[in-house]
Amino acid sequence: MNSNLKKELAITACKVRMGIIEGTHSAKSGHPGGSLSAADVLTYLYFCEMNVDPQHPDKADRDRLVLSKGHVAPALYAVLAHKGYFPVEELKTLRKIGSRLQGHPDMKKIPGVDMSSGSLGQGISAACGMAKAAKLQNADWRVYAVLGDGEIQEGQVWEASMFAGHRKLDNLVVIVDNNNMQIDGTLDEVCSPDPIDKKFEAFNFHVIHVADGNDFAQLAEAFKEARETKGMPTAIIAHTLKGKGVSYMEGQVGWHGKAPNDEEYAVAMEELGKAGEALCQK
Repeated sequence: MNSNLKKELAITACKVRMGIIEGTHSAKSGHPGGSLSAADVLTYLYFCEMNVDPQHPDKADRDRLVLSKGHVAPALYAVLAHKGYFPVEELKTLRKIGSRLQGHPDMKKIPGVDMSSGSLGQGISAACGMAKAAKLQNADWRVYAVLGDGEIQEGQVWEASMFAGHRKLDNLVVIVDNNNMQIDGTLDEVCSPDPIDKKFEAFNFHVIHVADGNDFAQLAEAFKEARETKGMPTAIIAHTLKGKGVSYMEGQVGWHGKAPNDEEYAVAMEELGKAGEALCQK
C-alpha cells in the first residue's frame, strides 16, 4: 500500500471515529467501544475494497456487507455518511425518534445497508445466503460479514460456517473484530471462543490473521489474499483495540455500551481532531 493511500484512509477513519463519538454523545446511548475498534475495517472495506456506488446504492452488481455485530451501527453509519450515502450531519440523529439511524441497521430505510441486523449470530447466515445467491446467478459480486468475537459464542455462527465451507463460498469473507472484549468482560472471563482460527478451519475456511486490525497496510494484504483464495470461504481474524483512537476508552470494557457525557465528548473530539490535523500535516 502506498503512503498516500494509507494517509487518506487514516484521515477518513479519524473522521469516522469523530462521527461515532458525535452520534453516541447526541443519542446519549449506543456502543462506542466496538464501533471504534471496527472503524478501520469498515473504512477499508468501503473506501478501498468493495465495489459500491453511493449514487446507485441498489445496483445489482455491488458487493454486499452484513454488519452481523449490528450494535456497532455508529461505525457503519459514519462510514456510509463519509462515503456519500447520506449527509454527515445526520449522524447527530442517531437513535432519535423519527430518525432512520436507529440503534441497529435497517435495510428498508438506510441507503447502503444491505441487511438489517442486531440479533447476534444471525448476520453471517444472511451473508451466506447472499453469497450462495451470487453463485447461483454466476455473478461476481462478493459478500463481507463483520462479526464480533463475543458474537461468535452464538451457535448459529457455526451452523452458517458449516454451510459456507461445504458450499465452497469463495465469494464470502468473514471478518472477526477480535478486540477481546464483550459486554460483561474479556472473552476469557465470559466464555472464550478460542481457538477461533481452528474452528473456522474445521469448517473449511481459509483463515488469515491480521496482527493489527487497525493497520491499513495489514488489512490490505489480508483482503488481497482473500480475493486470491479459491474454492473456500475466508475468515479474517482482525486483532483490534476496543475503543481505538480515544485514550480513555482504549482497552476499557466499560465503554462497550456507554455513551460519553459532555466532558468526555469534548476530550474525545479534541483528541481525534488533533490526530486528524497531525495526519494532514504529514
